[in-house]
Amino acid sequence: MTDARTIRATVEYDGAAFQGFQRQRGVRTVQGALEAAIQASTGDVATVAGAGRTDSGVHALGQVIAFRTATWLDDATLLKALNAHLPPDVAVCELATAVPRFDPRRDAVARVYEYRIEQRPVRPVLHRDRAWHVAQPLDLARMRAVAAQLVGCHDFDAFTAGPQAGTQREVFAIEVWRESSTILIRIAANAFLYRMVRRITATLVRAGRGEIDVADVAALLEPAPRSEVRGTAPAHGLTLLQVKYPEFKPRYNQRRTRQAVIS
Repeated sequence: MTDARTIRATVEYDGAAFQGFQRQRGVRTVQGALEAAIQASTGDVATVAGAGRTDSGVHALGQVIAFRTATWLDDATLLKALNAHLPPDVAVCELATAVPRFDPRRDAVARVYEYRIEQRPVRPVLHRDRAWHVAQPLDLARMRAVAAQLVGCHDFDAFTAGPQAGTQREVFAIEVWRESSTILIRIAANAFLYRMVRRITATLVRAGRGEIDVADVAALLEPAPRSEVRGTAPAHGLTLLQVKYPEFKPRYNQRRTRQAVIS
């Protein structure tokens, strides 16, 4: 596309009916839905790049994507056209022409994920696709103490799965707080390994149950065999809140009324 421009967009989606973000043959994916909408709107066969490849069932409020298009549609019209061709469980929230070499993954300086745990005695029905139901009461003080051990630069090999080129990551902050019957865990890092957030969440839940303590988690960062991190939190409780870039202006401000674990 000789006259193509680079488009940067923020996308929201309900991951329940998708087999993850990345395009796969024969299954429904977020990338596939976006690329189909681009072709229907512009006639261009474009490849969508995302800031994060969320797993099957994981949601997003602030996924960032980029693609190239030669369309004559201006940014505002293109945003409306894409949303008109997208299914109900995906929406483009913001869209603008970007610098030609913008890369949503490589240019990002941080990602922010949030995990929801429902503590009601009876399993939730209306929000069953948004939170992990853990009926046993969890000790937030123990969860916060363990979370503090994970903040900083560490080798998170024990908290991932599958082959990885490198397992060093920097976790900037982990917050753990309660709102009514819901426990929320918010994690910000420069980048995340495959299933890292969900395995950290499972570890925090074990701490909240009194099964492990600070010393146990410190040993996992040496690193330890992956089998020492027991369990992976279900995908449906996880949401990609935000991807941050050097020019980032905060949208999700920390609430000063709750306790937080901040590096």
